[in-house]
Amino acid sequence: MLKNQTQQCSRCLYTSNHPLGITFNEKGLCSGCQVHEEKDSLDWRYREELLKKILKPYKSKQRNYDCVIPVTGGNDSHYIVHLAKNILGMEPLLVSYNKYFNTPLGIRNLSNLRIKFDCDLITQNINIESIKKITKHTLIQYGSIYWHCLAGHTVFPVQIAEKYKIPLILWGAHQGLEQVGMFSHQHEVEMTRRYRKDHDLFGVEAQDLITEFNLLEEEDIWQFLYPSDEKINEIGIRGIYLGNYFRWDPKSQHEKMIDLYNYKSCSFPRTFDTYDHVDCFNFMDLHDEIKLIKNGYSKVTDHASREIRFGRLTKKSGALLIKKYENQPLRYLDLFCNWLGIDEKGLNFILNQHRNKRFWHEYEPNKYQRKKDSLLQHKDMSSATKQKIKFTKNTELLMDQPRKYITVGKGFPL
Repeated sequence: MLKNQTQQCSRCLYTSNHPLGITFNEKGLCSGCQVHEEKDSLDWRYREELLKKILKPYKSKQRNYDCVIPVTGGNDSHYIVHLAKNILGMEPLLVSYNKYFNTPLGIRNLSNLRIKFDCDLITQNINIESIKKITKHTLIQYGSIYWHCLAGHTVFPVQIAEKYKIPLILWGAHQGLEQVGMFSHQHEVEMTRRYRKDHDLFGVEAQDLITEFNLLEEEDIWQFLYPSDEKINEIGIRGIYLGNYFRWDPKSQHEKMIDLYNYKSCSFPRTFDTYDHVDCFNFMDLHDEIKLIKNGYSKVTDHASREIRFGRLTKKSGALLIKKYENQPLRYLDLFCNWLGIDEKGLNFILNQHRNKRFWHEYEPNKYQRKKDSLLQHKDMSSATKQKIKFTKNTELLMDQPRKYITVGKGFPL
């Protein structure tokens, strides 16, 4: 392969442009696919018993809680709590960061989670005016509307662990491992401040937000500050990824949660996966469009590559799904613009400042099209046939509620 030429995995749909970094072996198989193969070779029963031994010292008769678990109204939260309580015998304290982009379905699922597992839940609600100031800054400066969501979701559990002196935090799967094979399952990597900053927060900590060019002050960002290393070491706080000890399969896990606990799912215009991000109006909408603008691919590529690795999709069928979903129009853009006090034209101007010229060609002022070399997943599609893959949809995102962000959720009757 020529230097700087884009390479695509011989199995999945990821390319060498992946922002987390990806490598290929001599057969063209990406590092993510290589690590994924461990799911079929590791002794998961042994790894589960290994985890139980690791967790044994954290079961406490002096505290009410054995661990902290970050949760939302979507993703793998039901499954993580299920593993903690019913498989590992832990008593968790659930913590949730209010991202303010909440959907009615997400509030319903979070209520369901708390009730079905009979757990205590602490929700962090930061002053919404500070959140808007932060979002305006990160949108303009970094092309991100989701910095505060990622920062809050990853720091609040650590703050609670420090406050309540609960040294153990349980997370789900490691994104870098699952997508690009950043580590092996056997490395048993744990959550760190460094990984959070470099990958979740793209190198920007809360204190970096305050500059002479914005109106942010200490009172706006202090709740996003990570506890000191001294405090973390004093308490012995560690974050364990359950995906290193259980064979992680989001599709089958969500379907199990639907059967056991009545988890609710819905369809999205921009992906075929109905399970993952049902708690947020923006994740599979504006945030997904920004991902496409900056990285040259969107969430449906993540979903398709995952399903290809599990053998539930062929590569060509995955490419067809990307072609179908990737450029679907945004449905909830007006909600974000109204929330932030910005018009759509102004938003598009800002986003175009962050449009990655490696993937996009400006053929007229403020009009762009994808460059051909960023469309590798659409090559050789003449013989491709549509392949059905079943994802359950058992409700709607709005759940017959008004079309607006739920600032503070009070739950829904179950």
